[in-house]
Amino acid sequence: METLTSRGRAVRLAVAAAGLGLLLAGTLWGQDDDFPFGPFRMYATAPDPDADAGDTRVEATDATGRTVVLNEANSGIRRAEIEGQMGAYLTAPSRLRQVAMAYASRNPSAAPLTEVRIVTRWVEIEDSRPTGASHDETIVTWAAR
Repeated sequence: METLTSRGRAVRLAVAAAGLGLLLAGTLWGQDDDFPFGPFRMYATAPDPDADAGDTRVEATDATGRTVVLNEANSGIRRAEIEGQMGAYLTAPSRLRQVAMAYASRNPSAAPLTEVRIVTRWVEIEDSRPTGASHDETIVTWAAR
């Protein structure tokens, strides 16, 4: 077995110190994007025990007036993809047209969609428990012209 040189030990100590420094800075000031040096805040913090919990969905109205809930099975688009791009949909609601097109391509015999909207159902929470009450909020809407 060989022993490390003084230079080798110094390099290892410097790398370890830099790693620990990054870990400490990430713990104190980091966000999820700084992983693995920053914490996953969604696991490191708890929500307000009286804050409403949101459940986002995408729904549409077709040409017959029927409401259709859009999901991965009938549109090919996962809810997480919609939630992850929420800012883009708020900025440009016309992007929801692509969701309608994805639905049409998977359901060629279905009535065309005339409106697509992102809706959040807010479930009321008290003392970390659902109260049984909820209300829907339409976040963004696109309508065919």
